[in-house]
Amino acid sequence: MRTPSQRPSNVKAPPRRLDAGRPNKKLSQGRFAAMLLTPTGVILLALVLVPILFLIVTSFTDFNQASLFTGTFKFKGFAQYVVALKDIEFWKALLRTFIFTAALVIGSLLIGMAVAQMMTKLGTVMRYIVTFVLIFAWAMPNVASSVVWKWLFQPGYGIVNWMLTKLHVFGNMLNVAWSNNTTLAFLCIWMLVIWQAVPYIAITLYAATTQLDQSCLEAAQIDGAGHIRTYWQIVVPLIKPSIMVIAMLSIIWDFNVFNQIWLVSQGGPNGTTSTIGVFTYKKAFVNFDIAQGAAISVITVIILMALTGVYVRNLLKSGEDL
Repeated sequence: MRTPSQRPSNVKAPPRRLDAGRPNKKLSQGRFAAMLLTPTGVILLALVLVPILFLIVTSFTDFNQASLFTGTFKFKGFAQYVVALKDIEFWKALLRTFIFTAALVIGSLLIGMAVAQMMTKLGTVMRYIVTFVLIFAWAMPNVASSVVWKWLFQPGYGIVNWMLTKLHVFGNMLNVAWSNNTTLAFLCIWMLVIWQAVPYIAITLYAATTQLDQSCLEAAQIDGAGHIRTYWQIVVPLIKPSIMVIAMLSIIWDFNVFNQIWLVSQGGPNGTTSTIGVFTYKKAFVNFDIAQGAAISVITVIILMALTGVYVRNLLKSGEDL
């Protein structure tokens, strides 16, 4: 007979957990990752937030060249914004920026889409060559390429002027100064920015196109659709998310174009090629009205944030992924 204090022989003790007393591996990895990323994150946050905060604060003051040495300035409220919005030259520069941005975005997208589609038709060797050329053009610093571009269009010894003269289409172009003519200066800058923007767009869209289900394209061709119709009615809708992202990035980049314009024409002749970036630079660092330049910069950021907000809103309405 068994007493109550005795344990039955067939009852086993609960198995001991092997991970008892050990720290959670996932939690430890998360803490380790946070420990590694925190210093870099703090530095990047400081490098981004501090200039932005300084820009915003400066836009509410009368900060100028003297303030750089004396450190003294006065708060003026929204006075700098009122002055900027009443300046007719600001609105002219803003209008030129919108027109130039639209021309750049449309041109770079259309040419980039054409190059991407062309790459899908090339053989392996030619595709590698085209990719190398595109990456080389994209990787060249825009300051260096702008200087080279200006040299190509120089009057007297510019190779472009010489080639156009030899074609006998536009007459004698040897002594034509592109930067002294509003239309020619914008055309020169437009070609320069397009030349730098197309490689990224072409390679990105080519990568998106190669990920498509080829059976859809083959079915369209079997149904009698030509290459152009297949591209616009099947390929373009399928790569639309990539096109929209590239379009939004292009708007932001092209809206802020500065180096190319400044190095080619410096906003001339008579300010007719001055976009909002050049106008801001002249206000802040040529006229040394730093507070006014800061106010215009804040207005520019607000405009770009509004454009980005419209894009994200439409993207969410369409059900596409961000």
